[in-house]
Amino acid sequence: MIVRSLIALALTIGLVFGAAMSSGHDKPATVVDIALSSDDFSTLVAAVVAADLVEVLQGEGPFTVFAPTNDAFADALEALGITAEELLASDDLGAILTYHVVSGNLMAADVLAAVEAGMGTATVETVNGAPITVEVIDGNVVLNGTATVTAVDLEAGNGVVHVIDAVILPPQ
Repeated sequence: MIVRSLIALALTIGLVFGAAMSSGHDKPATVVDIALSSDDFSTLVAAVVAADLVEVLQGEGPFTVFAPTNDAFADALEALGITAEELLASDDLGAILTYHVVSGNLMAADVLAAVEAGMGTATVETVNGAPITVEVIDGNVVLNGTATVTAVDLEAGNGVVHVIDAVILPPQ
């Protein structure tokens, strides 16, 4: 059931992002290109630019990025009681963003296999250095008990993007 849902999401997202792919290529060049291809990631793109991470994420990789949507950022800003401008100027911005990145190409099937092998939970080390806990709750893949993966396996030449519905904050 879970695998079937993830495959359906991947196929749907593949169709949506197909328009963002350059002609003659089967996937966007970088994980940054995936974010740039959708208005749903404009806050993420602004944050990546503000944190001076564009060049890094356009690098060779591979990277796995858990990409929060604009709605996820809006909810986080409200919960934190700050504005987008305050977030973009924050000294913690780089740490927050790198907590959403894993070194390597971690596809949905790999995540599910790790969760199954870990008896329902898995831990993934982020580029930030702090781990993310991954588990399946009510048929959904959830990070740190708060962020649900809503779309999977958006492939780029230097990695993969999984869309999440919440911003995850690194441990203090």
